[in-house]
Amino acid sequence: MSKVSKTRTRADQKRDTREKIREAAWELFTTVGYDATTTKAIAERAGVAAGTVFVHAPDKEDLLHLVMHDRLLRATEERFERLPDAPLVDQLMFVFDGVFRMYAEHPGVAAAFVQRVPMARGPNAQRVSAVTYAFFGRIAALVAAAQARGEVTAAVDPMQCAQNFFALYFMALLGWLAGYATLETALEPGLRNALLLQMRGLRP
Repeated sequence: MSKVSKTRTRADQKRDTREKIREAAWELFTTVGYDATTTKAIAERAGVAAGTVFVHAPDKEDLLHLVMHDRLLRATEERFERLPDAPLVDQLMFVFDGVFRMYAEHPGVAAAFVQRVPMARGPNAQRVSAVTYAFFGRIAALVAAAQARGEVTAAVDPMQCAQNFFALYFMALLGWLAGYATLETALEPGLRNALLLQMRGLRP
């Protein structure tokens, strides 16, 4: 076997192991619960040595980011691919609704994840942060398009607007996860009204 083939095989094996660990962590987080799950149990479910788990994530918190990364990315990609030709607030609601629905599949895991996102520093958390910052950029592009339509004043910075909109979404998400609102009321009228209030200061 050539050196290139060996390298490719090792890379494939590493990806396969990573996927086994991701699947095992997800199964346990969604059945046993995040708090009750141990890294030892994840290793046993994945069929790998305990030390192998830490090659892919330094701790359980970063394993949570490992399992959520692809789900978060898919949820946002799917909504942006089907983005309606509509006013900015309707577009934002369509995108944020998709993320809410993804989290609603397993609210317990979602709550554990959202609580840990702001201060997380592991390598998988950094990958999640990259998804978030890319998300800011796509929201900023929606704002810029709204500016071109004359819906939003040209005097504001699209990226700053995107961060403001995200903060409103995040507060609505926290309210739902904490039990202060149902999923539906957190979105309608909760998040929509907050976005509309923000828009009052963004009109030309």
